[in-house]
Amino acid sequence: MKTSLRSAWVALAGLSAVFLFEMLDNSILNVALPTIGRELHASTTALQWVTGAYSVVFGGLMLVFGAVADRAGRRRVMLVGLTLLGLASLATASVTTAEQLIAVRAVMGVAAAMTTPGSIALAFRLFDDDTLRVRAMTLISTVGLVGLAVGPTAGGFVLAVAPWQALLLVNVPIAALAIAGIRSGIDADDPADLHRDPIDIPGAVLGTATIVLALVAPTLFVEEGTHSWAPWTATGAAVVAAVLFVVRERSARHPLLDLRLVARPLVSAGLAYKAATGLAVAGMGYLVTLQFQLDWGWPPALAAAGMLPQVVVLVFAGPFVNRFVERVGLDRAAWLSSAAVVAGLAVYALLGRFNYVWVALSLSLVAAAIRVVGAVAGVNVLRGLPKNRTSIGAALVDTASEVTSGAGIAIAGTMLAALFTGSIATTTWTTHQHTEFHQAVTLAGLLLTVLAAALVTWAMLRTRNATPTTTEPTEAVTSHA
Repeated sequence: MKTSLRSAWVALAGLSAVFLFEMLDNSILNVALPTIGRELHASTTALQWVTGAYSVVFGGLMLVFGAVADRAGRRRVMLVGLTLLGLASLATASVTTAEQLIAVRAVMGVAAAMTTPGSIALAFRLFDDDTLRVRAMTLISTVGLVGLAVGPTAGGFVLAVAPWQALLLVNVPIAALAIAGIRSGIDADDPADLHRDPIDIPGAVLGTATIVLALVAPTLFVEEGTHSWAPWTATGAAVVAAVLFVVRERSARHPLLDLRLVARPLVSAGLAYKAATGLAVAGMGYLVTLQFQLDWGWPPALAAAGMLPQVVVLVFAGPFVNRFVERVGLDRAAWLSSAAVVAGLAVYALLGRFNYVWVALSLSLVAAAIRVVGAVAGVNVLRGLPKNRTSIGAALVDTASEVTSGAGIAIAGTMLAALFTGSIATTTWTTHQHTEFHQAVTLAGLLLTVLAAALVTWAMLRTRNATPTTTEPTEAVTSHA
């Protein structure tokens, strides 16, 4: 175990590179989509899947690879995933069609699913002290958020002097840095911290299907509207798959995901806090983007500048996060920061349409909360799990955020589709359309606020008198009687 961040700097550099890849990847590529469309003669649907294939595969396979890592070794699975990432990124240089690029992006999604859960689990394993764990995760997330903030700008500069393939080839040195840091700075997994239960194949299939359908359905609602059969079919299929997954996991001798672990107070509360922030970030971000450019008529550059309060808080709030957590403790930090998410949503829903100052305040509140929840929720979930289940726990954290982000966009998009008449993408709106947009934003914002508040309240009640359980014997939870 490490006793300071300085003593673990090699490992932290490698883990930070993993998170940098996750945050940088889609943000830097989005800038190049028009160029990719022209050069590869890609349709609008194909361009959507250039980013969508990565997100769906990534979200759908996290639980599976989290379970695999708890059995085969977190360090080993991460190194394999990083190698796959480097090879897939190199393959970008030979891409000549949109279909080939989508396939490459899907493989990169597999690599991300192998590496991301392990980054949290391995950072947690480096230290015994919870304060150091929070500091480490804050450092790692700061590196990633810097990548998220500078990605679009950096991508624009790169496109001015290099082909679009360079934006994905940058993953090669990032993967190499991560491999070097993890191999040198993190010891091989202790067999005592792993388990050998057989992998629940039916549970893996049902779990993956549930998450994939849950991620695809919101996109279909936004793109095709509430009157189309496709989004409702996907939603219904996701519900059916989820029910079958729960039935399977409750009856399997060696479940992919032991639901008794998820029901532990620290685990379920941490996931609820992450879910609340996922709803807020995606739902409000979607609405704010439309508001700036379509309702207020701002050009893209000004709209990007309008998001600066969020970017500044995300990038520079790291040192304050550590002090805040040390002062109030992990549990209070989790619910206080999550309450800030609810406050930010409420401010935007009720006042955001009147003045940019209220939008900036909302963005800042939610961003500050994300910085705390991002570090604290993961630590709390892993504190509540046995040592041989930390990878599946980390995968749950990321999955909760991915799925609720999709739900946030679905809520916002569905409300707009229901209340806004005509095409939302037209350059000139009537007075009536502006009013309809304001009504949709208010109702969507209030619905997101209520849902986030319910999640935060439930999590607060769950963590009353809760204690960490990572030192409990694991035999009791490795199989059903």
